Amino acid sequence: MQYSYTLPGTCNAGHLGPSLASMCNVTSYYLFLSIVESLVRRKQSIAQTCERIKPIQTPDAEYDFIVVGGGRSGSVIAARLSEILDWNVLLVEAGPDAPACTSIPGFSHVIQSPAIAWKYQAVNESYACLSSNGSCQISAAKVLGGDMVLNTMKYLRGSPRIFNLWAAMGNKGWSWKRVLPFFKKSENNGEIDSVGRKYHGTDGPLFVERFPSKPSFANVILDAAEEAGFGVSNDLNGKDRFGFAVIQTTSHHGARRSSAAAYLRPIRHRKNFHVTLKSTCTRIIIENKRAIGIEYHKNGKYYMVRASKEVIITAGTIHSPHLLLLSGVGPKDDLKYMGIDVVNDLPGVGYNLHDHTEYQLGFTIDEPDVFDDNWAALAEYVGFQTGALSSTGLAQVVGALPSGITTPNLLDIHVVGDGYYATCAPGEIGALHSHGKRNIVLASRYMHPKCRGKISLASPDPSVPPLVWVNYFCGPDDVAGVVRAIEYAMKLADTPALQAYNMTLAVRPLEACSKHDFASREYWECAVHYDGVGQHHYAGTCKMGPASDPLAVVDPRLRVYGIDGLRVAGAAIMPQAPTADPAATCVMIGERAAHMIKEDWEFETYGSEEVC
Repeated sequence: MQYSYTLPGTCNAGHLGPSLASMCNVTSYYLFLSIVESLVRRKQSIAQTCERIKPIQTPDAEYDFIVVGGGRSGSVIAARLSEILDWNVLLVEAGPDAPACTSIPGFSHVIQSPAIAWKYQAVNESYACLSSNGSCQISAAKVLGGDMVLNTMKYLRGSPRIFNLWAAMGNKGWSWKRVLPFFKKSENNGEIDSVGRKYHGTDGPLFVERFPSKPSFANVILDAAEEAGFGVSNDLNGKDRFGFAVIQTTSHHGARRSSAAAYLRPIRHRKNFHVTLKSTCTRIIIENKRAIGIEYHKNGKYYMVRASKEVIITAGTIHSPHLLLLSGVGPKDDLKYMGIDVVNDLPGVGYNLHDHTEYQLGFTIDEPDVFDDNWAALAEYVGFQTGALSSTGLAQVVGALPSGITTPNLLDIHVVGDGYYATCAPGEIGALHSHGKRNIVLASRYMHPKCRGKISLASPDPSVPPLVWVNYFCGPDDVAGVVRAIEYAMKLADTPALQAYNMTLAVRPLEACSKHDFASREYWECAVHYDGVGQHHYAGTCKMGPASDPLAVVDPRLRVYGIDGLRVAGAAIMPQAPTADPAATCVMIGERAAHMIKEDWEFETYGSEEVC
């Protein structure tokens, strides 16, 4: 009898994205980074390369459900629907599976490549990115697991008020009381004794826990928060959401765990579930106002696949409306202008685009500017999954505070640490980034934007990217929110705890704002328009709302108005983004959507709720 054995480092190698060395693209660092990649590929408790789902090359002619987009919500929906073994499910993802190196939390700042992210430029930004002539960088994940493969793994839900706002807008079933069970359903919290069961679950697939390591400077920031009067919370998702915390993350034992890792890898042998990677959906096939399938492009060939029950679009805030528009669903005048036949005049498609914003305040402290990843850090990580590579450094320190702009107690500001993280490095212990001091950033974020933009077609050709206009900082409230966050960050930096490290503002004054005293409120109000940035937390372009809402694209059960058998899920349906990184909410939406689909096909009841 012969046995087949695959070396752990070569499992599924052809389906994974780019290497760490190629993303860094620094020749002198190649040896160290290549060894990092090689060792991590072989460490199954980190990269899980032998647990990846194997993609199909040619689809079946028909499935019961087709899910377009394998990101934060799509992976959840596909996994949950395929629990019904009589249903055949196809998941279509434009990108590859996650590169092995993305499993390393420490390299979250490095993971950027056109192979795993769409890269665009926002157009006609009149009030933002003025230092680059109004051209803001736009980035969206193109990888199985979506943004949860690229982000800093924060597991935050934001204020319950936002979900109650959704319900007040006419979205019955989306109040905080109704969505909390679905947050908990998704969650496998590894610190339940610390955070408690009122707000957290332990029976779901998604690992949620703190990193095993943090820089000692993280504790200094917590001390500073106490001195500044902000306070410290054990759990920003619990009862005490005010103040600073070392937050929980979507990780397990020092390794990233995206929604794809959590939901898809455990079901990789399920016979009724197929995944096709590097497959770009080009249109939804609609006949007689019903979605009957999709067309997608892969390896130079187009495939048409039928869906006997439903098509669910989870292609993200930018690409979900783009796909609807290409399929003839959207504002009729815009479609006619592009020469696209109007299947359904739906004015809200592409509208309501918004994003969280921030200003990155740079500081120096009295420490040498050394690389935090080296041979010793690599040995510790591979051996024990601890140390500098097992966390995102200071990015795990978050403060949630009120701006007072909307309501007095809405925690719509985040101050987030940045520093002490791994990066492209030579490997030598003690190697220096520079001969100056260590850099620390306090990202000053406003999480409740009022400004709205739009996604629109640049061409009827699916290969041409859409036009993105976010309309950042269009109004005084959005500017004031970021300025208030800056003021909080400056107050934090001025505490004895941080001044003991000689924490010094390292922001170069802008010539364009020189008529204002540097670091005054008026200066920051000016500077935000030049160097303020978005957080890539795009939301809202397929807005959920009642039929009476002129911009609603989907109803509260996420069904596209006017088209049977078609739903949208994910951040695109959010009427208002949560006051937090959206990953946790997108996973919840995936759980909620899968539950509704099962309900509608009479396969599941969950509690006694009724959703109209």
